[in-house]
Amino acid sequence: MEPLTHFLTGACIGRAGLNRKTACATVVATLAAEAADLDTLWGFKGPVQELEHHRGITHTFLGVPFVAALVVVIIGLCFRTLERRRARKPTVPIEEIAPARRKPPLRWLWLYAIGLIAALSHILLDWATSYGVRPFFPFNPRWYAGSFVFIVEPVLGGIFLLVLVVPWLLGLADREIGARPPVFRGRGWAITALVGMVALGCWRWAEHAQALNLIAGGQVTTAPIIRSAAEPYPINPWRWHVIVETPGFYQTAEVNTRTGSVDSDPNTDVLYKPADSPAVEAAKQTLLGRVFLDWGRWAVARDLGQQPIAGSETPRLPAGRTWTTVEFTDLRFAYAFVGGESSRPPSGLTGWVYIIDNREDGGEFMGGHEQK
Repeated sequence: MEPLTHFLTGACIGRAGLNRKTACATVVATLAAEAADLDTLWGFKGPVQELEHHRGITHTFLGVPFVAALVVVIIGLCFRTLERRRARKPTVPIEEIAPARRKPPLRWLWLYAIGLIAALSHILLDWATSYGVRPFFPFNPRWYAGSFVFIVEPVLGGIFLLVLVVPWLLGLADREIGARPPVFRGRGWAITALVGMVALGCWRWAEHAQALNLIAGGQVTTAPIIRSAAEPYPINPWRWHVIVETPGFYQTAEVNTRTGSVDSDPNTDVLYKPADSPAVEAAKQTLLGRVFLDWGRWAVARDLGQQPIAGSETPRLPAGRTWTTVEFTDLRFAYAFVGGESSRPPSGLTGWVYIIDNREDGGEFMGGHEQK
């Protein structure tokens, strides 16, 4: 999922009652729920390195304890430092504060447990998307993807916005009438948001299964189906983009699980499997090729001939030498999921390699950037 959903999920986990157990609970839960995406820093080493390491070790069950520990130690130490500074200033003795108004002390074990829960929520949410995760890496390199929630889901955003805005408005009303606000506001709203998220996920999971059932009856193609996938659209839980693989081609379809309709045109929705030319075979051995084929469960590699890559310079070769472009795409993202009519995957999820003389790597590119 995109970062905002992770942050808000963590905030709701903290405010759902765990903030009554220890100080800094909500802050730790909020940050730990997104901390796994620190692996995007690999992007400084190049776009292929980012693809290789994104949703890597920080998105695994092995990495979760370390991700949680990092957040807990940083926030806990910051809290201790602030407490020491406050101790130097006159303040109201804690004995004079009503028990209902007292904030809990810092409890390290509770704080670590909260960090673990929030960090695990990151893996769960990322698994629900088409991109997927490898939670058992490095022991099991397999990618797992629920593919029933779009990476940006406005419905979830609306739920979280409601949870944030309503308690704030209630707080304004309390201040207007002079009422003393509670120490822990918004617990019920946070629980409601988490329950709503689970309910939405279960609904989409059921619709996803229904989409796969609809295409199993031969409504897309009469050819033998090797495998199939259903990819989500944002907002609409009944609309799915379906891909099927047969021995000779891929075919896509638009499925509506509410009406049971399956729309596919063999003249426009069929992609015949491209032949593996010597250039394609060489491209598969490059860093980009190995990383992309490891990640792309519906990866397709095509020899484009001497087609320049946008934003790059073509190889400058002496007479007698030639170059060709090999493109790597993943059919999971080759549909207009946000509008428009393009069936091309986003450039950030498409890779290109210049191959010289059908054997040498002449440059690797993703998202308009070259891998150095």
